[in-house]
Amino acid sequence: MSSASIRAAAARVVAAVATEGRTLEDAFAQLGLPAPDRPAVQSLAWGCVRGYLRLQALFALMADRPGRRVDPEVISLVLLGLHQLEEGRTPPHAAVAETVEAARLMGHARATGFINALLRRFQRERATLVESLPAGLATRLGYPAWLVERVESDWPARAESILAAGNQHPPMWLRVNRQRIDPCDYAARLAAAGHEALPWASAPEALRLVRPVDVAELPGFAEGEVSVQDAAAQLAARLLSPPIGARVLDACAAPGGKACHLLELAGNGIDLLALDIDPQRCRRVEDNFARLGLQGRVSAGDLLNPGAWWDGRHFDSILLDVPCSGSGVIRRHPDIKLLRRPGDLEGLAARQRNMLRAAWSMLRTGGRLLYATCSMFRVENQAVLSAFLAATPDAVESSESARLRIPGQLPAVAGPDPGFNLLPGEADTDGFYYACLERRA
Repeated sequence: MSSASIRAAAARVVAAVATEGRTLEDAFAQLGLPAPDRPAVQSLAWGCVRGYLRLQALFALMADRPGRRVDPEVISLVLLGLHQLEEGRTPPHAAVAETVEAARLMGHARATGFINALLRRFQRERATLVESLPAGLATRLGYPAWLVERVESDWPARAESILAAGNQHPPMWLRVNRQRIDPCDYAARLAAAGHEALPWASAPEALRLVRPVDVAELPGFAEGEVSVQDAAAQLAARLLSPPIGARVLDACAAPGGKACHLLELAGNGIDLLALDIDPQRCRRVEDNFARLGLQGRVSAGDLLNPGAWWDGRHFDSILLDVPCSGSGVIRRHPDIKLLRRPGDLEGLAARQRNMLRAAWSMLRTGGRLLYATCSMFRVENQAVLSAFLAATPDAVESSESARLRIPGQLPAVAGPDPGFNLLPGEADTDGFYYACLERRA
């Protein structure tokens, strides 16, 4: 693909997210691009969506077309050009000329003069235009106002750092399969292949690549020696720590990273059922089990309708990684800024409460449940757990003792409320919340 074709493809992805409400992954997959062209298109589209709201504010300052509708693809092209001009990795003349050419390729030849004029004006007046943007974190960091207000309310002393972390390019973390190779030995294999990787003491199987690469370049990937998984997500297996022989439920398993890690650490010595409501996503879990040589069971089913899949035998350990707002993984999924709405949170919290009650009914006395989200919002985390503990006499929080199973100095944030957070970017990881419960007689 030419540079202009790459921009055209990225503009289509951005427009689909902004106007059709599609996720970046879905819009990108619909393009059906050949493998060599995917990284460039993906980098452009994800970068533009990451800064979309700020770039849109700049566009509004310059467009000055009251009452005239601008085609969403044209807007996306302008925002892509502004993104490249601000990022500075592309020579300015190329950022302008190739964006104009992309408009022609997309059938927007009549808009080329408009696009050219806006981008050249931004080159000339950049400092003045940036100073004219509305003040405040929302515009400066490119977030919807409601999301900024929620983070400021929940994390008043850390709000700006949390939001800034969400704008960073995410690193590529690996999880080494101890059933196939020792993490130190795998790090040496990476080094021999020219890939520098750094460990993290709190997640002994984790390695962070200094430079992200395609999984095809990872030695032993096809053979099951390694998987891609953020280090914060790798904490779940050790926090739950099911004993050998335990009957384990991963209640929202797809794509299967945490279930695989549990089986790897146990050497396939646990009876694990990976459950997910989506049959297609269940196939991804099965594929991961097969690649890694793991012996887990997979079932498509709804946790809230156990009669369709549960045999009635209680579980010793349950991992409940509930669907959530994803506010802790915005750096990986920047479309959350455009797709999530403030009204979503109460609906998510209600479902989370229902799922927690359902999972608890399947846990044996003496068993352990780990509740997890990749959210930073207390309504999905501490509020859910506090209400559940108040209404459930046989539930005892054991998050603090569970943390002792994590080696190293974990930069966790805990308070008087249940569970603890790992904030986005604190250890160059995603943001997560964990709470461990035990069922007492």
